[in-house]
Amino acid sequence: MDFNEVKRQVLQFTSDRNWDQFHTPENLAKSISIEAAELLECFQWSPDYDKEAAKEELADVMNYCIQLADKMGISIEDAIMEKIEKNAKKYPIEKSYGSSKKYTEL
Repeated sequence: MDFNEVKRQVLQFTSDRNWDQFHTPENLAKSISIEAAELLECFQWSPDYDKEAAKEELADVMNYCIQLADKMGISIEDAIMEKIEKNAKKYPIEKSYGSSKKYTEL
């Protein structure tokens, strides 16, 4: 299934339930943060994790990201590609290869 079909189904799910009225950019941003915290909880006390639980929380984060991008008129694909280009300039391979330093420290 391609990403456009995934987006369509995420948005249709919300539309079918008349939940769009609750999905303001602010509420969606809050929901992303809440779900991301739930994802982090999967790793809280151990490097061992329940893959299925992590997958479900990751899907929740992604669903809300898709909805927020749609609500704000942002193309997720374009936003990701633009960010990769920006990061490539901040983290050139010859300076950042194998390093976890922030670009300001390279």
